[in-house]
Amino acid sequence: MNRVVHRRAASAGASRCARGFTLIELIVATAILIILTGMAIPLVRVTIQREREHELRYDLWMMRDAIDRYKDAADRGAFQIKVGSEGYPPDLETLVTGVDAGGKKLRFLRKIPIDPMTGQAEWGMRSMQDDPTSDSWGGQSVFDVYTKSQGTALDDTKYKDW
Repeated sequence: MNRVVHRRAASAGASRCARGFTLIELIVATAILIILTGMAIPLVRVTIQREREHELRYDLWMMRDAIDRYKDAADRGAFQIKVGSEGYPPDLETLVTGVDAGGKKLRFLRKIPIDPMTGQAEWGMRSMQDDPTSDSWGGQSVFDVYTKSQGTALDDTKYKDW
């Protein structure tokens, strides 16, 4: 009878140790997951910022290309231009709505893209008459576009200087 009681006591102690060991494993595994998550969050943030910067560069390129194509068409005499515009579009909306060229509508841009840095379809514009470092637009024509974001890129340049 002593042996039976002793075995029960030994098996009860063993299950208590096994439960404690499982709890320790759970704590260690949770700690490892927390550390790995803490390391992954900054990488995800940098990846998201890099994607937004790539989208900004593409949007700026697309609008500048549309401005250049408008200027080329104006220089070829494909449509009438306003005196003093130097062949540049009067605003970004003109690139979307297009101009009448001999009964045919010439469009240069499908839509004005949303600025990935500000989340709005508002862009800074410069005309030929504006100072290159100016943030105000004279309203004569659109020679260049830039983002209105005051943020800094991953390469430590200002987005508005791109």
